[in-house]
Amino acid sequence: MASRLELLLPWCRLRFPVSGTSQTRRALGRPRLSQVRLSSTEAAAQRAPGREEADSKVGTRKKTFSEVQAERLEQAQRTVLINCPAKISEKKFLTYLSHHGKINSHYFYESYGTYAVVEFSEKDSIASLQDVTRTPGIEEECAVPFKSRLFTLTLKNPSTQAAHQAPVHCHKQSTILINDLVQKLCSADSVSNQLYTLMDEYQLTEENTKLRFLVCSLIQDIACAYFPECTVKPFGSSVNTFGKLGCDLDMFLDLDEIGRSPTRAKTGPFYMEYQMKRVPSERIASQRILSVIGDCIDNFGAGCVGVQKILNARCPLVRFSHQPAGFQCDLTTNNRVAMRSSELLYIYGSLDSRVRALVFSVRCWARVHGITSTIPGPWITNFSLTIMALFFLQKRTPPIIPTLDQLKDLADAEDKHIIEGYDCTFASNLNKIKPTENTETLDVLLSDFFEYFGNFAFNKNSINIRKGKEQNKPEPSPLYIQNPFERALNISKNVQEKQLDRFVALARECAWILQQEDKGHSSLSNSQPWGLAALLLPSVASNCVKGKKKRGQASERIKSLLDSLKINNSESLVNNGGKRTFSNQTQ
Repeated sequence: MASRLELLLPWCRLRFPVSGTSQTRRALGRPRLSQVRLSSTEAAAQRAPGREEADSKVGTRKKTFSEVQAERLEQAQRTVLINCPAKISEKKFLTYLSHHGKINSHYFYESYGTYAVVEFSEKDSIASLQDVTRTPGIEEECAVPFKSRLFTLTLKNPSTQAAHQAPVHCHKQSTILINDLVQKLCSADSVSNQLYTLMDEYQLTEENTKLRFLVCSLIQDIACAYFPECTVKPFGSSVNTFGKLGCDLDMFLDLDEIGRSPTRAKTGPFYMEYQMKRVPSERIASQRILSVIGDCIDNFGAGCVGVQKILNARCPLVRFSHQPAGFQCDLTTNNRVAMRSSELLYIYGSLDSRVRALVFSVRCWARVHGITSTIPGPWITNFSLTIMALFFLQKRTPPIIPTLDQLKDLADAEDKHIIEGYDCTFASNLNKIKPTENTETLDVLLSDFFEYFGNFAFNKNSINIRKGKEQNKPEPSPLYIQNPFERALNISKNVQEKQLDRFVALARECAWILQQEDKGHSSLSNSQPWGLAALLLPSVASNCVKGKKKRGQASERIKSLLDSLKINNSESLVNNGGKRTFSNQTQ
């Protein structure tokens, strides 16, 4: 280890570049029981303007996934992360930094201390700040002299400078507690607005999204020492519009720019090529690259702790915690299919505001009742639940979102992507996708989601968002959800029968609860959980178990009755010489 550190120390001293019937319900929506609460249709009309932004940009060009990514990555290159005292004069702090250049934006948050994310207008401002920043003086330990964009600001006279200062305002980085969420949902005026309220509380904030791109940029600074043209991009929940506050940060080390050949001169008798190390496969190359980058992150990445190199996984990765940001991070390379999956979900989430609201609510419901889990195992994953919700929305009349094949039909030549033999082609331009004519309210969609999957034939059918219709299962897994791109893969292969049965039972229970409210069988006051809030209570799961026991007892009685009828029928056949007789009376 010592020899490897000695070899890498000269590298780290470099200054790196700063880089009723269903038809009736669909038409009318569902009225609330209390006159104080608005109907879903009325609530939709009075909803806050910001919630309909995704649907109201008629005539306005919507940015593509790649354009949004590029803008945020460039923004991150002009941003620094500063650990600072909790009690500090925000005005003096900004004045001090402004000496190095114009500041576009800033905010504070807490994670193992108070941190400030500061975005400058120009990259040169960061170089100016680095020029006046000193290395830490540590008496008993030695600081590895790697100069990054992660700084520590201290007060020269802490006792006097912080004495009369109030703590700075910190933006939230985690979700609301479930009990507080239930109370907040109870104050909404409709089930539809409950779903939007939950999404507002759970979704990634603008500040949290900026922080995720900044962490990627900091890791890119390390990787650029070996691969100057590489980029580190976030994928998955961080960028697909379905990310929840506190979710992991998945990062992709993109080396594609290095592999692209420059424009060759049309004149001259020679070609020039780099001499490069050769390995038997792309997988081995990925393992070696991640092994070295993992060592660099472990030895030189300030704030990066718990580094694990998981190189024999199906997709090799480096896992670590970025303490200053509070993120659990996974770094992979050669994972371009996952990037296309992120873009596909981004498109679906951007087409209609109801898509994200439904997905966030279903995923929250599943987490509360233990249907999903933060640890790997036999549970349904958030990705599987998201695909199930998208499939359900494709099945509506008319459909709320298009199928993947329909998106493929809209694709241009520049949208064509064949990655490792898999067809990942679909239209990237949101403006080419025709808005849906479906006007169903979210309360209808939530109830029908539970009803649909509570009665879905999981024993014989699979879920396929490419076609938007049920298909026969190609294998006997309890739950079969086809991977949108790697079509031979079942993304829910890990799910066990017991977990699927529990999901179905809870879905039926929740559909029943919502239907009883519709029928007026429940007269809840505003202070009591109702609608979505009622579905998040622990009692839902316990009632589901009780209901299952009752149904089991009833099933035994029915079975006994059928057995007795068979016996009586057999005796009747014998007594009548084999002729079958019928009676409308029970004996």
